[in-house]
Amino acid sequence: MNKFPIKYVLYILAVIIIGFFLLRNHSPFGKNNTSFAVKPGTQITRIVFLQGEKKLILRKVDDDWTVNGEDEVRKSAVLFIVRTLEEIKIKSPVSPDIFSKEIIDKKIEPVRVNVYHRSRLVKSFYVYKTGSNIYGNIMKMRPSSKPYIVYIPGYEDNIGSHFILNELFWQPYIVYKLLPSQIESVTMQNYGNPESSFIIRKAEYNFLLEDHEGSLSGYDSLRVKRYISYFTSIPFESWAFDLDEDEIKIITSSTPLYRITVKVSGGGSSTLTIWQRWITKNGRSVKDTDRVWARIGENSGIFIMRYFDIDPILKKKSYFFGD
Repeated sequence: MNKFPIKYVLYILAVIIIGFFLLRNHSPFGKNNTSFAVKPGTQITRIVFLQGEKKLILRKVDDDWTVNGEDEVRKSAVLFIVRTLEEIKIKSPVSPDIFSKEIIDKKIEPVRVNVYHRSRLVKSFYVYKTGSNIYGNIMKMRPSSKPYIVYIPGYEDNIGSHFILNELFWQPYIVYKLLPSQIESVTMQNYGNPESSFIIRKAEYNFLLEDHEGSLSGYDSLRVKRYISYFTSIPFESWAFDLDEDEIKIITSSTPLYRITVKVSGGGSSTLTIWQRWITKNGRSVKDTDRVWARIGENSGIFIMRYFDIDPILKKKSYFFGD
């Protein structure tokens, strides 16, 4: 009896080994095309976003994060992007026709995401963001790979919208963070009721209340001090990045609701301007009773503030007299 040729035995063994590894790594769409999440237990220490000539770096230093070298980072935003990188999963494939219509035809430039553990690249993929809520989170492992809609289980919104290269998005959403000792004066201009406007000025160890006619008397000095203390923390809700230039012009050219100017020790100052916000309900444009448009200075972006957050500093002059 002829012996079975050794080369055939080796060939069969090679096929079995290759098949074993293919089956072990098998996933519905092919592991190399769909493994967007970092491996469990991987510590993420650096996240880099690249889009054209723009670049943004989130870096973990000890227990804190920085954005492009700046110290202060909005912790909730960083924690969410880390969660995204750890939990992201495939929801469904995207057909070539849809990808062509939603991405290629609209010439959408992807955001390349590089994820590192120290100096080692542990994950890299591309995010294609569109104006559609349905297709706003299309992603690919590589430009030549298949496109997929991805999601985080239990999170309904578009996760692709969080891959933002604007530093403002990653910085704390704070309008004012001032100690009373830092404040020299506060000027409140109420455009709907000018007579209720007022000025508070520091005088040695106290704050004095004034209006357009000059100094006032008979007011509650404790209320004045309490008002100044509110500037310790005044947040805003979010940046209005989706506004186009025409919409911004319409907002900023309208008469404000309020304008608050704060002068600080050392001569610096900042002016917060607040405008009425309109929303669409049942096909009609109505005033937003919960939120307003706002901007610091004249050159910064427009952001959204909740009345809940800003109400403490929207006082009338009568407030300081107990009325």
